[in-house]
Amino acid sequence: MTRPSARDLLRCGTPFLDVRAPVEAERGTIPGAVNLPILDDDERSRIGQTYKQSGHDAAERLGYQLVSGPVREARVEAWLEFAQRHPAAWIFCWRGGQRSEIAQRWLAEADLRLPRVPGGFKALRRVCLDILEEAPSRMRWFVLGGRTGSGKTRLLNTLDNSIDLEGLAGHRGSAFGALEAAQPSPVTFQNTLATTVLRSLPVQPDDERRLVLEDEGRTIGRLALPESWHEQMQRSPLVILEAPLEARCANIVQEYVTEPLSQGVRPQQLQARYSDALLRIERRLGGERRRQVQAALETGFAREDHQPWVEMLLNWYYDPMYDYQLSRKGERIVLRGDWKAVRAFLTAC
Repeated sequence: MTRPSARDLLRCGTPFLDVRAPVEAERGTIPGAVNLPILDDDERSRIGQTYKQSGHDAAERLGYQLVSGPVREARVEAWLEFAQRHPAAWIFCWRGGQRSEIAQRWLAEADLRLPRVPGGFKALRRVCLDILEEAPSRMRWFVLGGRTGSGKTRLLNTLDNSIDLEGLAGHRGSAFGALEAAQPSPVTFQNTLATTVLRSLPVQPDDERRLVLEDEGRTIGRLALPESWHEQMQRSPLVILEAPLEARCANIVQEYVTEPLSQGVRPQQLQARYSDALLRIERRLGGERRRQVQAALETGFAREDHQPWVEMLLNWYYDPMYDYQLSRKGERIVLRGDWKAVRAFLTAC
């Protein structure tokens, strides 16, 4: 029977047992991977120093000394529990070498056999980068634009042929867009984007698939889109979602105030976050207007009336900036319309 390729494993959402050290997993991981290391960060560091000073054999002996007895038993037990929950799992370390081979052997000694990924995380990462590079040429792209608060992300998430870049990046993409949870590492973001688009890529070269993305800048928070993606988005057909100011204000209040508060964020914490964001845009907004918005923001949180400061930001900052940017993209616009018209077009395209 033919063994699945790294691409096959990623396409079908394979669960992975990641036996790298925690610091390696923090730098970047794969969707579906759970980090249960064979060496913790300190052990890995000590073994690495020994390798540099005394060579491979001495480092290997130290490794077996550090991970022995109760330590080894606890780690194997954690792997067994994971494998029982995920019997289709594969093992990987950095290059698919000694660490994953040892983990595989120790599991086999406990009468449980899991395959390991040839080439390890490095091979999976290479496939992810390849997927990101080929996606612009293998799919027909449409970009969804619209003024702030028009409901682009909500509409996007009702479509089967879309990817929510802001959702994957853990950021709403604006100065006020930070969420409670930290953004993923750049490598993890890229790998997650790659595995998401992989399930949309045509299997056969002559198949045609469509992809809808929200109009984004080069960066989303602190994360950068792949250069080839950003370039493709700048030349793809543009669909504009239109909504009246009142509805946009209501959408923003719901998303940026009501939802965070309902999720347990304290009002003082949210107010402080938005005050900091105002300071970051003061240069473009202007000092006097920034102070007016700040006063309205404080009143809004005191009286639970957030429409005034949101409307100020839209009229003074977001709408003028958006209108300027859109004026440079006019030749790409293929449709302007409300939610119903835009959704119908993107569903059929």
